[in-house]
Amino acid sequence: MKVAVTYENGQVFQHFGHTEQFKIYTIEDGKILAQEITDTKGKGHGALAGFLKSLSVDTLICGGIGGGAKTALAEVGISLYGGVQGNADEAVQSLLSGSLSYNPDVTCSHHGEHHGEHHSGSCGHHGEHEDGSCGHHGSCGGH
Repeated sequence: MKVAVTYENGQVFQHFGHTEQFKIYTIEDGKILAQEITDTKGKGHGALAGFLKSLSVDTLICGGIGGGAKTALAEVGISLYGGVQGNADEAVQSLLSGSLSYNPDVTCSHHGEHHGEHHSGSCGHHGEHEDGSCGHHGSCGGH
């Protein structure tokens, strides 16, 4: 099993399509055998799915991710654990122990939706949380 985590300064980077690095973990029998940090070489969004597949990655842990990238990952058979925050190494350990907190419906739909163009009742940043907040800046202009 190979797990990739969107990575920046030890943390899970919060925008898949803009990540500049992945931390790749090679896992066997529930144990991390190897880990390395790899640069995305300027690839972004949908192109990252093919990049990860070329590294034999089968699982991705990330923060926010757009619908196109989610589709691209699904097409190449990469399992997605989105909406994850915090330390990258701890996230992988949580995945291995079955306790990873993630959001299967995570989205990052902010493209073209700044300037007050709020669609579908959300602020357009990383999806809404159960308490109705958008989770981006604490409020979304009265949502």
